[in-house]
Parts: sequence; C-alpha cells; structure tokens
Amino acid sequence: MFKNAIPDSILVSNYIQGCETSLETLIKKHKQRLYGFIYSKVQDRDITEDVFQDTFIKVIRTLKLGNYNEEGKFLPWVMRISHNLIIDHFRKSNRMRSFKNTDEFDIFSVISDGSLNVEKQLIKEQILSDVRELVKELPEEQKEVLVMRMYKDMSFKEISENTGVSINTALGRMRYALINLRKIIEKNKIILID
Repeated sequence: MFKNAIPDSILVSNYIQGCETSLETLIKKHKQRLYGFIYSKVQDRDITEDVFQDTFIKVIRTLKLGNYNEEGKFLPWVMRISHNLIIDHFRKSNRMRSFKNTDEFDIFSVISDGSLNVEKQLIKEQILSDVRELVKELPEEQKEVLVMRMYKDMSFKEISENTGVSINTALGRMRYALINLRKIIEKNKIILID
C-alpha cells in the first residue's frame, strides 16, 4: 500500500514545516508494524494503545522542538522510543505491586514477578542491539575477530586458521577491538548496564 509512497524523511520534513497531514501519513504508514511490536512485548491491548499513543506524543514533541536528526531512520527511531516506553511501563508496574487478599498467602507470588523478567529481557535485548551497532564502527580486521570470538564462539586457534594470521595477531586484534569499542562507548556516552 505504501510502497510508492513519499519517503519518511520527506514526510518528517514536511511535518516540521507545518504540514500536519504528513504526520498522519507517517502514523498510518507505520501503525501496524509498531502496534505489533508493542503488543508482542506487553501482551495487552489497552497497554499497547497507551504505549502507542505515548510514542507518538513523544515523536510530536521531539519534532516540534527540532530535536530530530535521524535522517532516513524514522521507523527505527520510533521503535526505539516505544521500546523505552515499554521498559518504563514495566518499571512503573513493578513499583505498584498488587496483593491477593486470601487466607493462603504465598510469599512466592510476591517475589516472583514476571514483568521484572520481561523488563530485564528488554534491557538485555537493547544492550545487545546497541553493542551490535557499535561493533560496526570497528576497523574490518578487528570486527572480524570480535564477531568470530563473541558471536560465533570460535577459539583463537580457529580464528587464526580462518583469517590466515598467527594466534598472537588474532589476540592482538581482539584486544584492540575491545579497546576501540570502549572508546566508542565513552565517546558516544552510551550506558550499557542497567
């Protein structure tokens, strides 16, 4: 339906310049995908509606303030906003505990909180996604060794054989990859731990 439609970057630009219908087009264009993403995480239609609306309130606010600079990456940016709002939702719901008032009080029903696990999983997924993006910024030789070691679980001997370099060279590339990754994280002021 939207294959031949106006690109997101043009719609965003038009909206910032005052064309309200451009935002409406963006919302319609991405509603199904974003709604499905939110619902897959929260498994509740009412909460999904709330998060969806809050996402676009935040989008509108950011665009109106002129703080949007993700050229050509509108949908990933919106998905990230909704992802953060989902995490916020789970954090808030953890603070508002509900207890069942029965004679058979079970302390484990209070201790085991499924939403906390969902929150931790979402945070973990976000961190892994952030790290994958950061790895792309490394020099090719370092990225190759890091991917083989961390994502393919290869030994340095296997890495050495696959890349045609000595084990010491593979170790050195891994060391520099980690040093450079740390520098990229610090430069971008990224927080990778909760």
